[in-house]
Amino acid sequence: SVGTRDLQDRAPNDATPTALCARAKELEALGVTVEVEGRAKIQARRMGAFAAVFQGSAEEPALITLRWRGPGARGPVLGLVGKGVTHDTGGYALKTKASIAAMKFDTSGAAAVLEAVAAIAELRLPVELVAVIGATDNSIDGAAVHPGDVVRAASGLTIEVNNPDAEGRLVLADCLWHARELGAERIVDLATLTGGAITALGTVHCALWANDEGWAGALAAASAASGELLWRMPLHPDYAEQVTGTYADLDNSPGAGKAQPVLAAEFLHRFAGDTPWAHIDLTAAHDLGKPYAKKGGAGWGVRLLVELARAHAAPGG
Repeated sequence: SVGTRDLQDRAPNDATPTALCARAKELEALGVTVEVEGRAKIQARRMGAFAAVFQGSAEEPALITLRWRGPGARGPVLGLVGKGVTHDTGGYALKTKASIAAMKFDTSGAAAVLEAVAAIAELRLPVELVAVIGATDNSIDGAAVHPGDVVRAASGLTIEVNNPDAEGRLVLADCLWHARELGAERIVDLATLTGGAITALGTVHCALWANDEGWAGALAAASAASGELLWRMPLHPDYAEQVTGTYADLDNSPGAGKAQPVLAAEFLHRFAGDTPWAHIDLTAAHDLGKPYAKKGGAGWGVRLLVELARAHAAPGG
């Protein structure tokens, strides 16, 4: 998607959360219902995990909710959730100078979700969906979250923020919960979440986790139809034990040397609950999908989500 690549490639002082909101509002012309909530409303929703990420930023964060109900919509309500961290400094776990400039690509999950909704609306697909995007940067000032702080998510679970650079899962935790509260019956989230996903799979496949065999099969079929490749990774009760906190319900980033992509997925699993859910880690967002994009953002994920929605809306889908 050209629109997704454009959002990925824009400088972080240009593609701010406010700019993502402006693009979302443009989708109203396609019949998409768009709601934007800022700092005060996010805090009023008691989204303490999301708020922990934006509390050190001067930029206005945004909880962006998009709804589409196509003509003759059928099937369970489809939920799409995107991580929209428009620049990630790492917070007080500061990124290295070798990696920090590329952290504008941390908005890639949100960009893919936003432009997939646009494509689904343009195609008038007969599906009902709700999309939730958590948009903020991860910056540092005197109010920024400290390593070791404990925050409370909207679900009521408490979280030790032992790594402020594991911020994406904090944003997604509250966004996943919100999507469920809004009636999503099948959910997929997309996020540039862990460097370990590249270590595991390189830049050919994206890592996939799912808590439901049928939903995993639907994602596999969409992957085959779209050419955007997924490789399923494990969820297991032993991993669930490893994300348990010492001073809170959960630890946002258990110790070094552990399987961070898997633990990040298991962390998110706690907020998806029993709702059929899939998590896609697209950390190599600026390399995936070549040769569609020779440089910069590759727009990965839009084709996958459109094919998923197309199949979801089909009779018996």
